Amino acid sequence: MKILFILDPLPQLKAYKDSSIAMMRALVRHGHHIYACEMSDLSVTGSNAQAQARALSIFADNTHWYQAEPIKSLPLTNFNAILMRKDPPFNMEYVYTTYLLESAERAGVPILNKPQSVRDFNEKMAILRFPEFIPPTLVTRNPLLLQDFIDTHQDVILKPLDGMGGASIFRVRADDPNRNVIVETLNGIVAHTVMVQRFIPEIREGDKRVLVIDGEVVPYALARIPKSGETRGNLAAGGRGVAMPLTTMEKQIAEKIAPLMKALGLFIVGLDMIGGRLTEINVTSPTCFVEIHEQTDFDPAELFVQKLESAVS
Repeated sequence: MKILFILDPLPQLKAYKDSSIAMMRALVRHGHHIYACEMSDLSVTGSNAQAQARALSIFADNTHWYQAEPIKSLPLTNFNAILMRKDPPFNMEYVYTTYLLESAERAGVPILNKPQSVRDFNEKMAILRFPEFIPPTLVTRNPLLLQDFIDTHQDVILKPLDGMGGASIFRVRADDPNRNVIVETLNGIVAHTVMVQRFIPEIREGDKRVLVIDGEVVPYALARIPKSGETRGNLAAGGRGVAMPLTTMEKQIAEKIAPLMKALGLFIVGLDMIGGRLTEINVTSPTCFVEIHEQTDFDPAELFVQKLESAVS
């Protein structure tokens, strides 16, 4: 099969830990052909969507992990499947790309994850579909409601709706002298909608990433454990990744959510859980494949290939 990956610029990817590269390597092991482009390389004329794409040779060497052939203009219908793996921010350019990809989808090309579902699933707000699994949560642009929530719960996490990697996430206590300026910084004086959640002290045991691939729950989570003096467990914020088997509660939550993800065409999903509570549903470019494989006997990239071959054949 010919598989197109839509990515950030290739030189920016860190091969020693990048999940997209792990997928590429697994696909090549199974005899498939890899192509890559960026969002800016896509175009559509009428119903004909194209990509300025490069065929890639993929290597095990993490320093020189690929060799790219010259760019060619290729119809998206040339590919057996297209993986949208561009990292957030999920801005309007990202939204426009999902509309463009639907041209190829209408022509019969599987787009993973499904463009409409990616648009529908804000990675922060999607948890509101599962209120029984989440901590006390408020989404609002009203600063008075934010302040009331802080007073009620005393210790909270404030975060923007379009961030990634722990960026601009604040822990705020009711007696924090910087409380007002933090709320103003994120909220922008009623200009921006934000999410606030009751702080979950079990973060010290890790912010767990649970992968779901085509409706199947990966049996290990990666616990992103905050470094000393830090609230955020995100690896991008310095967290330490420790793979561990799912707890009974984590497995129950994931198995309850997984069928809906599959039905919506969300092929690769990352559920974030802290203390057995669902905090985010990642659908743009879920990671942690490499860390789980390196620390356990389970390879998420191999499961991905098996599921992709079954779905596309």
